[in-house]
Amino acid sequence: MNNNTMRISVGGCLSVLACASALYVNAARAATETILYSFCLGGDDCSDGAYPAAPLTDVNGTLFGTTAFGGTANDDGTVFALDPETGKETVLHAFLGGADGEAPLGGLIDVNGTLYGTTYYGANAGCADTCGTVFALDPETGKETVLHAFAGRSRTDGGNPAAGLLQVDGKLYGTTEIGGGSGCGPPGCGTVFALDLRTGKEKVLYAFTGGQGGAYPIASLINMGDTLYGTTVQGGIGCSGSGGCGTLFAVDRKTGKETLLYSFAGGADGAAPSANVVDVNGTLYGTTELGGSTGCDEGAGCGAVFAFNLKTGKETVVYAFTGAPGDGAFPLAGLIDVKGSLYGTTMGGGDICEGTGCGTVFALNLKTNKETVLFSVQSFPDAGLIKDASGNFYGTTSAGGGEGYGTVFSFKR
Repeated sequence: MNNNTMRISVGGCLSVLACASALYVNAARAATETILYSFCLGGDDCSDGAYPAAPLTDVNGTLFGTTAFGGTANDDGTVFALDPETGKETVLHAFLGGADGEAPLGGLIDVNGTLYGTTYYGANAGCADTCGTVFALDPETGKETVLHAFAGRSRTDGGNPAAGLLQVDGKLYGTTEIGGGSGCGPPGCGTVFALDLRTGKEKVLYAFTGGQGGAYPIASLINMGDTLYGTTVQGGIGCSGSGGCGTLFAVDRKTGKETLLYSFAGGADGAAPSANVVDVNGTLYGTTELGGSTGCDEGAGCGAVFAFNLKTGKETVVYAFTGAPGDGAFPLAGLIDVKGSLYGTTMGGGDICEGTGCGTVFALNLKTNKETVLFSVQSFPDAGLIKDASGNFYGTTSAGGGEGYGTVFSFKR
């Protein structure tokens, strides 16, 4: 294995470089980071996992997560459990590649004591390693069951799910980055799918077409009533000639009808939304990796937090990252709402590491739109945060730690 930060994406326009300036609050001591666990403590084989790229799940005080690599000599990834009190990590399942899947990039959900997730690769021998799976795992026994193996490139059922799942009324809902048809060239533009837990049948609710319809969804979905909401990292009607700067969309769970809610233009309004949105009193909040300002990545912008009012259809940039000393840049992950403030992470910026910086954890007050950097992170937090009932926040970094293969960290505010 090597110590490079891993980011898998077919969609393309994602990058991590930095610069610029604007108003922010540098409050590095507003919270203190504690490293609960560093991966690959067993040596180069990384039997305990390596490169956690997904958010964690708290189930009765135990943290569950995935690593994209490690676990076996084949480096196919793991599902792990971590006791936040003792720091003890247990590998529940080490993926072998092939039939049981490979490289879980999304988080897990708990449904009646069973964990459900996706792998970006594996399972279907008919399309080499480019297909992916939906799987179930018993946390007591570690037994993993593949519920669906995707057919892959250009196939109608989709391929390469990069995000976690959503459970509504006995069905799992998710996205695949590619597949779904012949749009966007041979790979396909991606899908929104449903999998019935009672029958095991997978159904594509919507296949993206590129252009105005959006392309390459790599984020999980949220549900409100009978409607699913999500983002695509490309597509839309802005940024002509570049594949589009991304979209915010809605899909009717019953009919499969997709509605383009907003098409990012790639300037001050943001570009490349890579994460899920969160609903706060009828307004959707999310992040874009680029845009929002004129700094960073040759003027492409350092990323933004945006708001979309479902009643008016208006998009507003709540905060534009600057990449200036201490401030963050390039938010890849979604946000969580805690008592009127949004908490999230950025992959770049901060005041640790030379050049682009290694990232931040931040809070954004929705009353004042003031951003506070809680602390700078030592190594690339490309996943979102969770909060437990006791007020502890938890997150992961895809690099860093004692051996450089990623960490689980916590803080309290």
